[in-house]
Amino acid sequence: MRCVRSGCPGSYGAEGYCDECGRRAPAGAVVAPPGGSVATAAATMPSVATISAGSARTGSGRSRPSARGGLGAGLIDIPRVPLRDPATAVMSDPKVAESRRFCTGCDAEVGRGRDGRPGRVEGYCPHCGHPFSFVPRLRAGDLVNDRYEVLGALAYGGLGWIYLARDRNVSDSVSDRWVVLKGLINTGDADAMAAAVTERRFLVEIDHPNIVKIHDFVQHPDPKTGERVGYIVMEYVGGQSLRDMLVARRAEGVRVLPLPEVIAYGVEILPALGYLHDRGLIFCDFKPDNVIHAEEQLKLIDLGGVRRADDDVSAIYGTPGYQAPEVATAGPSVASDIYTVGRSLAVLSFEFRGFASTYADRLPEQAQVPLLAQEESYFRLLRRATHREPARRFQSAAEMSEQLLGVLREVVSAVDGVPRPTLSRRFTPERRAFGTGAGEVGDAVVADLRPASVAAALPLPQVDVLDPGAGVLATLSVTDPGEVVRQLTATPTRSVEVTFRLVRARIEQGDQAGARAGLDELAAADPYDWRIDWYRGLAALAANNPGEARIAFDAVYDELPGEPAARLALAAAMECTGDPTAAERLYTRVWRVDHGYLSAAFGLARIRLAAEDRAGALAVLDQVPDSSSMHAIAQVAAVRASLHTTTRQPVEPDDLLHASVRLERLSLDVERRARLAVELLEAALGWITAAQVPRQRPSAGDRVLGHELTERGLRFGLEQAYRAMAQLARDSDTRIALVDRANTVRPRTLI
Repeated sequence: MRCVRSGCPGSYGAEGYCDECGRRAPAGAVVAPPGGSVATAAATMPSVATISAGSARTGSGRSRPSARGGLGAGLIDIPRVPLRDPATAVMSDPKVAESRRFCTGCDAEVGRGRDGRPGRVEGYCPHCGHPFSFVPRLRAGDLVNDRYEVLGALAYGGLGWIYLARDRNVSDSVSDRWVVLKGLINTGDADAMAAAVTERRFLVEIDHPNIVKIHDFVQHPDPKTGERVGYIVMEYVGGQSLRDMLVARRAEGVRVLPLPEVIAYGVEILPALGYLHDRGLIFCDFKPDNVIHAEEQLKLIDLGGVRRADDDVSAIYGTPGYQAPEVATAGPSVASDIYTVGRSLAVLSFEFRGFASTYADRLPEQAQVPLLAQEESYFRLLRRATHREPARRFQSAAEMSEQLLGVLREVVSAVDGVPRPTLSRRFTPERRAFGTGAGEVGDAVVADLRPASVAAALPLPQVDVLDPGAGVLATLSVTDPGEVVRQLTATPTRSVEVTFRLVRARIEQGDQAGARAGLDELAAADPYDWRIDWYRGLAALAANNPGEARIAFDAVYDELPGEPAARLALAAAMECTGDPTAAERLYTRVWRVDHGYLSAAFGLARIRLAAEDRAGALAVLDQVPDSSSMHAIAQVAAVRASLHTTTRQPVEPDDLLHASVRLERLSLDVERRARLAVELLEAALGWITAAQVPRQRPSAGDRVLGHELTERGLRFGLEQAYRAMAQLARDSDTRIALVDRANTVRPRTLI
């Protein structure tokens, strides 16, 4: 049914309100509910009991998502911020602080006090003659457009005063629809008026749950000049801005917001910016002031600075300390919006003194900020987001959000020690675990870390399914590197993914020159593709050049600070270059986030054992889940770690007993069990026959693999183990040697 209001072109929706003017349908009017059947307005309207106080109808035919907020991304719980009563939000004495009074014509200071006298709130700029006014144009009780009843001023900003009003067309005796009217500080400002007109053209079409809803654009005569002034009508969001939350924390003696919360805020709001970017819009003036936390949701407010990406005419609005340095010359872009998000996260997460002056275009040194020194991934994320070169920043809000979520997983897991794994969109899982020699049982056990083995085991970049060569790679069934090179060289399809696969095959072949040539070709086409550095790192490891690999993987970590695979590769390169301290730090972060990266567990155990931290090595090996294919290997490594002895940390009876219990629990084949039993019994016999007096004597009845922890008992046990291995020997020489050992170690007896 068409709206009965004179001159209104709208129609009543299923909820019983006009989709144009918002007026309620008269009683008995016939409207169409969602299912399409005819019903009366009275029948389709919610009952009084189902309407909460302060709820609002949008007056728009478009539906909007109304789901519970996703703050925290399911990783942390963020306290709700209760909605504020609109009536208590208005300013009792609306004023613009003198320190914030600037001429909109030349940006000079205006309205400043002198000789103890307060500055003027209206007048003309003494530098350029441009008029200025810092007085609200609307007062309580004013009726704008015969519809919006003003309650008072809420705040002021770079583009104008913000007023709270009640929508008379929607509000009734049951509920009120509160809206915000945003006007101009100076009605004579042509740039500001142009911005308002621009908003009227496209902002009403924006419909995202994390962006304040623009309902209308109206005009109202200026009470002083009579000129018609434009006002934007938007939904009222009754929460707290992130800046207000930061100020409140500082009043309590806490200078910053908790890092997990700050990161969660970024993860939540970036999709809203991405929504704008996908529609060719740039927000321009993102900062903590423009994000409201209301209950369990964030809202991006103050769309006054939003402009089209191809707009070269409209005035550009931004805030010093947040605005990207290239905006003044190159204009705003997606990359400049990314910059403002990075700066905002920095301001919220650490005490950023001088962010609008000394550090207006850069971050402090990592060593100057304890948080950044502790949270390496977060520092790298901020550094990339705020890079001076726009091309080096995240190229989309989605890309930054993905990496920020990975950093959040790392930060939260470091706090409570609970893994928070997820499938990577960038990397495959580990091809195999590397550095597991301590858990292997055989004739040629390699316990140290070999760069080439790392190169063959690290994850690989995921294939871009949109690449023209993705189909060719999907049908490639051979694994021999030479055959892969032959087939891909012969295929007529040439693409980025095909070239990367050729590079990988040549690395596996040992063709370093061919791999470098392929990577140079890719770098010439796109020097910012992180996969080039990844394969340079793999090639360097395969060529036993871990120093070069470390540089390459460090560059990947800069590009992908939220990816555990990048940290794992860099940790391995660090360990291979003889830097166990740095490697341990990264291995720890990888393992805490995702127990699927088993190489990190073995790396940690290896480094801790070398540092004589036997307990730390055992603790991490015990964390390898029993559902893992590497569980038995981890337990074998733990048995050997228990037998590892140094001057500062000799083996004690408890270590031998614990190793015995571990080995007895393991499901191993006969040969491996016999080999490991020999290692354990030899270590026990060596301990008990040592010349020095043991620091800890065994208790009566202590047994190792069922044998008494005495010299006689251990000799009998070792004799049996040697004979068991002799029975499994594959050649007669080995069998004879083992029998000789058994006879030598056997204790003296009468028979």
